[in-house]
Amino acid sequence: MKILMVLTSHDQLGNTGRKTGFWLEEFAAPYFVFRDAGVKLTLASPKGGQPPVDPKSDLPENQTGAQARFKTDAAAQKALSQTVRLADMKEEDFDTVFVVGGHGPMWDIVDNPDATGLLESFYNAGKPVAAVCHSSAVFHRVMHKGEVLVKGKRVTGFTNGEEEAVQLTHVVPFLVEDELKRVGARYEKVADWGVCAIADGRVVTGQNPASSTTAAHTLLEVVAKYATQAQ
Repeated sequence: MKILMVLTSHDQLGNTGRKTGFWLEEFAAPYFVFRDAGVKLTLASPKGGQPPVDPKSDLPENQTGAQARFKTDAAAQKALSQTVRLADMKEEDFDTVFVVGGHGPMWDIVDNPDATGLLESFYNAGKPVAAVCHSSAVFHRVMHKGEVLVKGKRVTGFTNGEEEAVQLTHVVPFLVEDELKRVGARYEKVADWGVCAIADGRVVTGQNPASSTTAAHTLLEVVAKYATQAQ
């Protein structure tokens, strides 16, 4: 199996002067779920090279087992430092795509034609597509047969309450929960910071950092299911 993981290249948190990027747990946890399952991984970002890690995601209180493992895994660190350019990626080279979250994607992924076009081509080819946390917002632009792909579909993503808790409600371009509802998705969530991953057909979404491991396992199950059906 071949999976494309997409990360942000954006490191500025709106006009705050603070740094952002991808959320480390949302990369590290799925990365190891996939790698431990024997998946061949390709990492991509809009600019290529080393994507910016959100410094807050690496604070002592946010450490997880997957992050600790990443810091002692030279192969993982090297792979992350050498992401390829998103614009060069083609659906036919992979079985599925997983978009890593964090606040950074709100500025360079969720409205990025390369990202949305790629997700559309994966879905049109009968392949699953997945995103976690803020990156679930990419589905507000992904179209299928003339309509927003997630219209009427069950999805999740970073909640209004979670955004309020990190005091960035008025910094992000829009709220993930509100926007997914606006385009007609059946947005669902659990309590803030709880684990929630949803598969509706070939669309897999996770609510927040804590949901990234479950979202990755769910994606593997969905890929296996549709691969079996295609045979």
